[in-house]
Amino acid sequence: MSIWWAEVVAKTLFYTYFIDASVPMNGGAHIKTIVFIGSYKFGTSKEALMSAKEMGYYVVLFTDKTSNLNFLEVDQFVIMEHLLDEQLVMEEITKLKERGKQVCACISFIDPYVSYAAKLSNHLGLSQVSVESLGLMENKIAIREKLENLSITPFFTIFHPNDSPKEFKEKHKFSFPFILKPPISNGSKDVLLVETTEKFVNALKLVQKKHPNSPLLIEEFIQGTQYLVEVLVYKSVIKFVGLVEQEVKYNGRFIVTGYKYPGLVDADEYSRLYACILSIIEQTGLSNGSCHIEMKLAQGHWKLIEINPRMSGGAMNRIIEEGTGINLVKEILKVYLGEEPILIEQRKKHVYARYLTIGSRGKLLRVTGKELALMHDGVKYVHIKPLEGRILTTPYSMGNRYACIIAVSDTAEQAEASAIVAAKEIKFYLEPF
Repeated sequence: MSIWWAEVVAKTLFYTYFIDASVPMNGGAHIKTIVFIGSYKFGTSKEALMSAKEMGYYVVLFTDKTSNLNFLEVDQFVIMEHLLDEQLVMEEITKLKERGKQVCACISFIDPYVSYAAKLSNHLGLSQVSVESLGLMENKIAIREKLENLSITPFFTIFHPNDSPKEFKEKHKFSFPFILKPPISNGSKDVLLVETTEKFVNALKLVQKKHPNSPLLIEEFIQGTQYLVEVLVYKSVIKFVGLVEQEVKYNGRFIVTGYKYPGLVDADEYSRLYACILSIIEQTGLSNGSCHIEMKLAQGHWKLIEINPRMSGGAMNRIIEEGTGINLVKEILKVYLGEEPILIEQRKKHVYARYLTIGSRGKLLRVTGKELALMHDGVKYVHIKPLEGRILTTPYSMGNRYACIIAVSDTAEQAEASAIVAAKEIKFYLEPF
């Protein structure tokens, strides 16, 4: 493996390449390659890199994070400052092809690159992914407006940058509590529950500071049990992959701390949910691609909370694989490769995933208990996210969940009990900061 560096002065960008020296620079055998745009260090996007490697592909990662250079699953890195610069990304992909790489797919599992990677895929003449549908799902206001005619859509309205909070409330006559969120966000960032006029003003200041000149989505707050549905669509055939119940903790923000697979609803509720999912996919026009949809069951009616144009992040792939034997990330890659996904359950297990947060801010000194947690019956997986020296905080987004424990059993009760007991073994030692 050789390393060389190139500085592109004209674009004021800095690229780093790790290139397999055995690959001819010009001509030679074509090496089947998958290009990824962006990745996190943990979760679905990281597992996608691993799956691509296991499938025998040469893995290329375009990233703006130099901290990702220790990914063993990646054969070649392209570091660039602006991943959304389509012209430059296409130039680098052209260079890959000139060096003997046969680009078979271009994909991203993280925001805001999902529809962008799909667009690149289409430009490259690869498997045609539903770019417009994925782009629609990336904008929370646009998707609400698209699905406005469906009964699953809760009441919503738009707060524009120049609107007066007082006049806006009087005009729209909405009642508290309601949800305020920006149109472009992920991981529950800046999603706020507003319960009074005073909190409305404070929430506006907070969100507008981070999203200046952006319209904001105001929507009805729905009480009820929340579920997540993974959906995969291939040639307009909808694959209903899994139903997962979510446990949502509210501390001023909405943080999911528990996942139960499979989510348990009665046959009638499941049938109505399936019909709702079909109507959503039909309205959005998704014919090739994946998404996850969050729904609440409120007083016997399903309501759409959110839809995102990718598989859910975190440990979701591991949860589904432990419960069914299906590696959903791998099957999504197949869709982007133009291949039919195979979603055949190899087992039926109950899975419970417990995420841990902390109650105070501090510098992480050490974490203990991982080995003890793994010794508990049914515990299959324990992940500690932060490294020593990191500043940890109380949760304001899903990114502030610092550990995950997954337990598996023949019953839902035992899986949950095992994960909760194991989670108590994990101790974070912090220096106040």
